[in-house]
Order: sequence, then C-alpha cells, then structure tokens
Amino acid sequence: TASPWCCLEGVCFECKKRQDGPFLLLRLLEENRKHNHSESTWLILHHKVYDSTTFLEEHPGGQAVLREQAGGDATENFEDVRHSADARELSKACVIGELHPDDRSKITKASETVITTIDSNSSWWTNWAIP
Repeated sequence: TASPWCCLEGVCFECKKRQDGPFLLLRLLEENRKHNHSESTWLILHHKVYDSTTFLEEHPGGQAVLREQAGGDATENFEDVRHSADARELSKACVIGELHPDDRSKITKASETVITTIDSNSSWWTNWAIP
C-alpha cells in the first residue's frame, strides 16, 4: 500500500479527508513556528493551523494581538477573549491545516507566575500585604 506521507517543500505532511473540502494538511509545529512575522502570520487554535496574514489589518483587536501569538498556540488567549459565533465562523476561512498529532503534546502552556517573598521569617500578614 502507499505511504500516507507525502513531501511538500521539504516538510512531511499527512493528507486527511476534510468534510468541507478535498484535503486538510497536517502541519508540523516546527513549520508553524517559522511563520511568526507580518509577512506570514500563522497560529494554532484547537490544533488547527490558521494563516491570519491577510486578516492582520482587519482584526478588530488590532494586528499586534495576532502578531504576538504568531508561530504558536493561541487557543487559550482566543478563548479568554470569548470570540463571537460570527468571529469563529469567519476564522474558518483562514484554516490551512491541522497540527500533526505527534506535535500536539509539544505545545507548551503559558506558566503561571507565583509571587513569593524571600524573607521566610516575616509574618503571614507582611507576605500578603507586601509581595
């Protein structure tokens, strides 16, 4: 049988049947990270890869918001904003692929910053009031 892998521009992809179109390419995380500038702005939302380059100037939140997320996973920030159903529908036009299953576990979540004091001899009140 034929291999499910093909090679395009030196990067391996696996083609996958898509409900609303012929094929959805599985993209590699490494490839996505290269598209992190204004001339090519890709980001990941729920394991789908979006090319938002042509939408930069139209984005209601400004292009800086998209450019900050370029080349990485923007799912958490996208959901934090609580985008409308219309925005979600509009974004479907920018889908260019899906993140390869092998790369999904490589996505890093933003770490939470914990503020503590160095002086462990101070009282709980000081730690709470003066970080």
